[in-house]
Amino acid sequence: MEYLENRELSWLKFNKRVLEEAVEPDTPALERIAFSAIYQSNLDEFFMVRVGSISEDEKDEKDKKKSKKRKKDKNSGMSASEQLDSVFTAVRRLQPSVEEAYRKNMADLAPFGFEHVSFDTASPEEQDFLELYFKREIKPFISGLVINDALPFPFLRNKELYVAVLLGTKKGMTIGMIPATSKERERMIPLGSNGKRFILEEEVILRFAHLMFKGYKVQDRAVIRVTRSADIMVDNKGADFRDRMEELVFKRTKLAPVRLEITDEFSRDALDYICKKLKLKNVRVFNSHIPLDLSYLYQLQDLDSDPKLHYQKLVPQKASMLAENRPVFAQVKARDILLSYPFEAMTTSFIRLLEESAADPKVVSIKITLYRVARNSKVISALCAAAENGKDVTVMIELRACFDEANNIEWSKVLQKAGVKVFYGPKEFKAHSKLLLITRKAQGGGYDYVTQIGTGNYNEKTAALYTDMMLLTADRDIAADAEAVFESLRSGTFVESPKKLLVSPLALRPQVLAMMDEQIEIARSGGDGYIAAKINSLNDSAIIEKLVEASNAGVRTELVVRGICCIIAGVPGHTENITVRSIVGRFLEHSRIFIFGSENKDQKIYLGSADWMSRNTVRRVEVAAPVEDERLKKRIREMFRVLMSDNVKARIMQSDGTYVHAERRDGDEAVNSQELFYADAYRRIDEKREKQQRMKNAREKKASAASAAKKPAAKKAPAAKKSAAKKTTSAKKAPAARKTTSRTKKKDEQK
Repeated sequence: MEYLENRELSWLKFNKRVLEEAVEPDTPALERIAFSAIYQSNLDEFFMVRVGSISEDEKDEKDKKKSKKRKKDKNSGMSASEQLDSVFTAVRRLQPSVEEAYRKNMADLAPFGFEHVSFDTASPEEQDFLELYFKREIKPFISGLVINDALPFPFLRNKELYVAVLLGTKKGMTIGMIPATSKERERMIPLGSNGKRFILEEEVILRFAHLMFKGYKVQDRAVIRVTRSADIMVDNKGADFRDRMEELVFKRTKLAPVRLEITDEFSRDALDYICKKLKLKNVRVFNSHIPLDLSYLYQLQDLDSDPKLHYQKLVPQKASMLAENRPVFAQVKARDILLSYPFEAMTTSFIRLLEESAADPKVVSIKITLYRVARNSKVISALCAAAENGKDVTVMIELRACFDEANNIEWSKVLQKAGVKVFYGPKEFKAHSKLLLITRKAQGGGYDYVTQIGTGNYNEKTAALYTDMMLLTADRDIAADAEAVFESLRSGTFVESPKKLLVSPLALRPQVLAMMDEQIEIARSGGDGYIAAKINSLNDSAIIEKLVEASNAGVRTELVVRGICCIIAGVPGHTENITVRSIVGRFLEHSRIFIFGSENKDQKIYLGSADWMSRNTVRRVEVAAPVEDERLKKRIREMFRVLMSDNVKARIMQSDGTYVHAERRDGDEAVNSQELFYADAYRRIDEKREKQQRMKNAREKKASAASAAKKPAAKKAPAAKKSAAKKTTSAKKAPAARKTTSRTKKKDEQK
């Protein structure tokens, strides 16, 4: 349909927006070049996960060639083969822009001393040094393998670099292979004292590859890189689930290749031979005229601290809604708290809550879901401390978190060793929810609860890089729902009828659709129907069709969708009342906000972990919570208004599915939503400090006044006695007494 977009092509458009940041002139050069590395990292993961998955569908298509039943994309109607062809074409079209961005940024960095040197541009002295470096520091630790049909083709590791050479022999030609990735050696070989002038190790190996094959003539050479599928999936069945996951993580490294990258041009015969051995079609070969692995670009950022080359330093602030002199639990019990990252610090808010709870003798239990955590996790440390302090600590850790499986497996062992009760996600469904429930003995009997529902992971590292939100509440109905979620996760069942939370896979999408229906009825009755959402991705077909229905009913719909968006906005007769914008900037937009209804008492606002994708709404356990405190609702509405007014980092979807930068007319103030939110965090904490200082000054002034009032009137009491004595001795002395009193009064007035 004309208002629908293929999921994979929509994702490639998102990555194109990331690439555009690599040439954004207002972004400092060392930050710009990092976006090239982000683009490539994104694309690697896309090939490993999505292309790997579609490749399996393509195999199924071939097996069922005679069958009429073929698995097609719901939105575009394309078969797996057609999707792959479109993906490969789109990626090739982007490659010139990738190369141009790299060259331009290196040129912009040249005045600051940065230079990626090739062997040909190195000075004669540097060339001599590199030859000696190769012979002493590289050659002894690598080996060249001559390939022939009598030997198995060598296993090429995922995303690692190899130098492939075409070798001439008396009998004809053969292939040689040299590994060019090492964890023991630095990839960037400095050609100066500060490391800014450098050559890459694979380029040195490429240059001196002939020294690895005595008796052969090297006729052609190139650097190659293989990307392998990472499409693994396992059901959570049996007590040995963690052991089976460890096996699968290892097997992933040996899955089928889905892409071959190669530098410059290479012998067609040699390339065909390699593709044959890898069982790859030539359509999956991608040429590049820049380094195949751009991850080293992050290292450049540490080589120069010039402020012109970096973003302005921004430090996450203490949460303005939290006082420092009271336990977080007590403050949440008094009123709901909203936290916003990276603008507010996770360490002084959420982790503080965990650490306080771990030490609080009245806290009896802590329950939490973990999906991705930091390498050196303070969250894990707090949970272990709580268990060691005798708390009942229960952790559901999702071992199937893509590319974090190994990390989560190790953390599960650490938690169990500390006495934490650990269990894993439900069978066939990932648990992606961000949910915490703390139970504490209440004064006078019974228990109090604090529930936290978040949009992002409990990860200190990403909390400084991603925009996310957390709701902390003492609401008992929400606590009861959270307890039901944990119980269902343990038992392998699903929550069906929560009181307040939205919980997938059974009780999130139906409620979202019902709230959309309410807005449709309002619009059809002549009212102001309104739907808004900030999400990472949108492809749920039921939600898309409801959004189309809402648009046709006149419901104004505003969507902020960072990545995949399978609905095309502004299509006449379908989506003309829908606007879609994507914000790509310094921080990764990650928070999820759902808004139903215009600004009035009936407006409903939710925060949660779910995107509007079918994998989230019907194939995962996700949780979203209502924001009921009017102060917090007002703050979220204001944040959403800022997002909709962003004219610096926002791109707006057009009716043909393309994106253009938000228009800024002459005289319009530049609105960078991320910078404004950071400025707001600074302003809030400054205002809080000023208020605290005013209150402190007022207390000191009051205390000073009270102290002064308690002091006795010095020397006045004896004078009064003396005066009284004079009055009683003789009536003749009365005038003299009055005169003395008059002088005393005059002296007091002068004082």
